[in-house]
Amino acid sequence: MLDRTRWPDTREWHRPLLLVAAVAAPFVVISLAGVLLDDRVLVGAPIWLKPFKFAVSIVIYAVTWAWLFAHLPRNRPVRWSTTIIAAMLVIEYVIIVAQVVRGRQSHFNVATPLDAGLWATMGTSIVVLWIANLVVAGYLLRRKVGGPSLTWGVRAGAVISLFGAAVAFVMPRPTAAQRASFSDGTFAGIIGGHGVGVADGGPIMPVTGWSTTGGDLRIAHFVGLHALQALPLVAVLLALLAGRVAVLRAEEVRTRLVVVASAGYAGLTLLSLWQALRGQPLTSPDVLTLAAFGVLVLLVAAAVVAVLGTSPRDARRTRKTAR
Repeated sequence: MLDRTRWPDTREWHRPLLLVAAVAAPFVVISLAGVLLDDRVLVGAPIWLKPFKFAVSIVIYAVTWAWLFAHLPRNRPVRWSTTIIAAMLVIEYVIIVAQVVRGRQSHFNVATPLDAGLWATMGTSIVVLWIANLVVAGYLLRRKVGGPSLTWGVRAGAVISLFGAAVAFVMPRPTAAQRASFSDGTFAGIIGGHGVGVADGGPIMPVTGWSTTGGDLRIAHFVGLHALQALPLVAVLLALLAGRVAVLRAEEVRTRLVVVASAGYAGLTLLSLWQALRGQPLTSPDVLTLAAFGVLVLLVAAAVVAVLGTSPRDARRTRKTAR
């Protein structure tokens, strides 16, 4: 069952992060209006699509860490690191919006001194943000967040989220075509990109903006990054279902299922990265990718069946011991 101790008073949440979420929330609507009303296109996508996606992500991310702050020790490294997370999110988003207003690409753009300066600032903020996340995640791994199932969901989510965020560090590498352009005089001012095997700006999926013609590193980045929300949510949903499903009433069973879900989620993150690095779009998986995905699904399903199958025997054994 859900334990009230898992949900501390919101007054204990991190206020700067809550403020960031409150400021970013209106930009979800503003940028969505921009997508609908502004017909400009940048790198093959509506120019306001990136601010929209980042606004949504920042709201979710900031609220999550604001909540987790209530479970962390109130020492200086934690306070400074969480405040740095808030500040870096603001810096990154301000630059994204400013470049949209200018009609310029924010990521990977070094075409002019101003563009290069803004990109350098953004890149630095991303690195600092990751380091701050690493610090608070280190403390989080040693803390309990309610019962064991939620605690393990949070711990696994924090680790996978750090990996997903680190995928972004691969993106600024110049592509083969960009390296060739340095010497032949055709350099267009962009170093790095999301695509693998294709240039950014080609056909994309709706809403996500992910490439439909080549690999896209943003998929693994997105999937991994939001493990911090997905896996604790699994623990919460299992606890809510425990009132109706008898086998889920044991905390040990729910914890095992969260561990299985965490392993499956980690596998899905790695699979999406592997697919992208092979230059393969999400929408056109080859036989090898489908086979790997099928094996992952079967392993997770088998683990779930094993957990649910052994739990009644464990319960009977516990009752006999108690007698």
